[in-house]
Order: sequence, then C-alpha cells, then structure tokens
Amino acid sequence: MTSAQKLIAQLVLVAVLMACSAAGTWKVQDWRYGKQLAEQDRLHQNDLTAISNAAAAQVRNDQDKRLTLERRLSASDQMHHEALTNAQKDQARLRDRLATSDLRLSVLLDATDSAGGCSVPTGTTAGGVVHGGARAQLDPAHAQRIVAITDAGDQGLIALAACQSYVREVSR
Repeated sequence: MTSAQKLIAQLVLVAVLMACSAAGTWKVQDWRYGKQLAEQDRLHQNDLTAISNAAAAQVRNDQDKRLTLERRLSASDQMHHEALTNAQKDQARLRDRLATSDLRLSVLLDATDSAGGCSVPTGTTAGGVVHGGARAQLDPAHAQRIVAITDAGDQGLIALAACQSYVREVSR
C-alpha cells in the first residue's frame, strides 16, 4: 500500500467515524428531546385538564345561579298573578253588588260650595249609619264606570309591582 492509499484509507476511516459519531449524537439527542417532549406533553395535558375542570365548575355555578333566579322569578310571578286574580275577583264582586243594588256608592257633598246654586238632594234614609256631611248616591251606571276605572288602575299597579320585582331579581 502506498502512502496515498494509506492517506485515503485514513480519511475514509475518519469520515466513517465522524458519520457514526454524528449518528450516535443524533440518536442521543433524539432520546433526550423525546423525553423532554413527552414531559411537555404531560404538563400540557395537566394544564388542559385543569382548565377544563375550572370551565366545567364555572358552567355548573352559572347554571345553579340561573336556576335559582328562575325559581325566584317563578315564585314572584305566581305571587303577582295571585294578587291580580284576587283584585279581579274583588272588582267582579263589587260590580255584582252594585248591579244588584246590594251596594250603592255615594259621594260626600261640599256644603261650602255655592258655585252652581243648585243643591243635590241627599238620600233620605231614616235608619242610615252614615256619619258626616251630606252625601249623594251615584247612579249605578256611573258607579260601574268608576269601579271599571279603579279595576284598570289596580291591574296597572299590580303589573308595575311585578315589573319592579322582576327588575330587582334580575339585577341582583
């Protein structure tokens, strides 16, 4: 073997050793990085699990709040519906009593009013228990209209109370 051939053989040997060394280095780095990537993946999965659990707990908490609010609103609605129904029953009873002349509405007359110069005759009942000044009975048709107006007012007040209660419950 000549010196040139020896030199080429040595260079080939060095090249082979360098290639094996590089391949070994790559293999070691692959193991090390693979281990690091596996650890990062495990930590990432733990983070995702914690985030999922927190989100699920928040959803359950929000659902509980919503259900509580719905129950309070339902109870409030039932209470206001009952109040409206009772007011309507009372108004119907009052209208019936006015229609059957079981009840008569009267107004208190102002004895100091001399504007019209005409006096309205007061009801003359010997056994009356009305105390105070002179009174005049209203025509049943007028009394019915007055009761209808107060009925509408009562319904409006009950509806307003229901709306205010709703707003208070929702804004808590």
